[in-house]
Amino acid sequence: MITVRDVDPNKLISLTAEELKKTEIKAPAVSLFVKSGANTERPPIQKDFWYLRSSAILRKLYLNTSPVGVERLRNAFGSRKRLGHKPAKHYKAGGKFIRLMLQQLEGEGLIKKVEKPKRGRIITPKGHKLLDNIAKQVK
Repeated sequence: MITVRDVDPNKLISLTAEELKKTEIKAPAVSLFVKSGANTERPPIQKDFWYLRSSAILRKLYLNTSPVGVERLRNAFGSRKRLGHKPAKHYKAGGKFIRLMLQQLEGEGLIKKVEKPKRGRIITPKGHKLLDNIAKQVK
C-alpha cells in the first residue's frame, strides 16, 4: 500500500493544494500584503501560498503520531534570518497564518483538536484518506 512516506513531498503537497482549492478553505485578503513571519523579508510571492502551506501542515500532521501545536509548526516553518555582520539566527514563522490554516482544516474535518494527554491537533481518518488517495495518484 502506498502511503505519504513513500512519495515525493513536493508533488504530494502541490496536488493536495489543488484538492484544498476545491474546499471551503480560502485565504484572507490580508495574506497578500503581510509577511508570513519575522524570518521573511517580503510577503509570499506565490499566488496559492495559502493552499501550499495548508497542505504542508496537513502532511506534517500525518507524519507525526503525537498532537502538534501551533508553536511546533511555527518552529518547523521558520528559517534563518540574516542579521548583517552578525551570524544568522533562526526565527519562527508567524503564528496567525498557521492558526487560521489549522482552524480552516479543522472546519473541513481533516484535523481535530485534542486536549489529553497532550494538547494540539491530530489528523482525522478523513484527512488520512485524502492524503493516501493523493499519494496513490503521485505514485
